[in-house]
Amino acid sequence: MTTAPDPGLDAIMSERRQLINLAYRLLGSLADAEDVVQETYTRWYAMSPGQQEAIESPGAWLTRVAGRICLDVLGSARARRERYVGEWIPEPLPDRTEWAGDDPADRVTLDESVNMAFLVVLESMTPAERVAFVLHDVFRYPFAEVAAIVGRTPAACRKLASSARHRIDAARTSVTPAARQAGIVRAFKQAWEAKDIDALIALLDPGVVGVADGGGVVSAVLRPIEGAARVARYAVEIATLAPAMTLLERTVNGRPGLVAQRDGVTVMVMAFDVTEGRIKRLWAVRNPDKLHPWTAA
Repeated sequence: MTTAPDPGLDAIMSERRQLINLAYRLLGSLADAEDVVQETYTRWYAMSPGQQEAIESPGAWLTRVAGRICLDVLGSARARRERYVGEWIPEPLPDRTEWAGDDPADRVTLDESVNMAFLVVLESMTPAERVAFVLHDVFRYPFAEVAAIVGRTPAACRKLASSARHRIDAARTSVTPAARQAGIVRAFKQAWEAKDIDALIALLDPGVVGVADGGGVVSAVLRPIEGAARVARYAVEIATLAPAMTLLERTVNGRPGLVAQRDGVTVMVMAFDVTEGRIKRLWAVRNPDKLHPWTAA
């Protein structure tokens, strides 16, 4: 005797992609996002069939639970990141066509709400600000629903989202067309490979800030590097110390970036913020725990 398929299973599992997208934007970590989604489904299947049937909108229930779990994770993440070795950078994501792995439900939709500059600003917010802003401004949830997740009144959530919006606006830079961004990143790659300090400096904003994330697992500068000359010299130093490193132009969180490989293995992913024709900020992720989507199993 065969067991009849659960007619609601497809509907429940179809929410996975949405939950992954939400949790990644809230946490900046694909690994943490996957854990949140797993815990959300665990709580769903811990209910009896009768309890599940009583839920009018399973998708809304899953989102509410995932949002609450993310809020808890964000609270504990602050303590974890105080113990983190060096700078913490959100986990970089490849273009959907280059994702290492077979499950398309785990692929995050790349748009302006996942570019590295945006995620870094989200990191500066309180957990409640971040959740209220992402749910309302990015995913368009009404404040009444946001309030049920954050545990505050709709009016309070409206204030939280407004405060977060001001932070985003204050950090926003003029948008450089993608083709021009790609050309500048390509020129940076070529100057880096040539170890041409002058060419690198010409591509960098005078106040450029470079941040690296090794997580204490691999070597990386522990504090941000500021200034075009310092960033250029550091880049050349890396090129000198790692002559076997191959640089590839790739899409990183929806924008032109670079991937460094050694013997075919991704060892670094770089994201760039290009403003008015120059690189204003760059982020280099070296922590191998954050590079899984870039490395085929």
